[in-house]
Amino acid sequence: MTVDPAVLEELGRLRSKVPELSGSVLATADGLVVAHDSHGLESDTLAALAAAHLALARRFAHAVNHGELRESVVECDGGYITTYACGPNALLTLVTSGDANLAMVHLEARRCVRRLIKIMAVDSAPPPRPEIPAQAGPPSPLARRTPMSTLSNVARRRQATS
Repeated sequence: MTVDPAVLEELGRLRSKVPELSGSVLATADGLVVAHDSHGLESDTLAALAAAHLALARRFAHAVNHGELRESVVECDGGYITTYACGPNALLTLVTSGDANLAMVHLEARRCVRRLIKIMAVDSAPPPRPEIPAQAGPPSPLARRTPMSTLSNVARRRQATS
């Protein structure tokens, strides 16, 4: 799979802005890795777990009528795992050390998510539709069919005699 260089550039920019960042993974909502900057972390496992976690968190948000989920934070003894919805079909997961400034992580991650959404929207734009030539005059009416008109003459005669 080819990764858009702009996506990798965004993940690199995020790493430079957040020095406590151990790794980042951009994944589909199904848990497949799109791109990652996660040296020393298993990006496939992280993507799958983050997708499952985000799906559960989305259900929590809907269960209490709080609208669409934007992000989720897991605080551990050794640091934070933050996951951000990146449009309806993707998510960005960050792993940071315990001395990370969580407010700064959120600020930079949210900026990154906005840029990633724009990049992915450009990549996933549908191809232009071909022009359909205009018809001359009004469209022709659809043929009217009755159940009996679809039967053959032989079948109609059999049905009439039974």
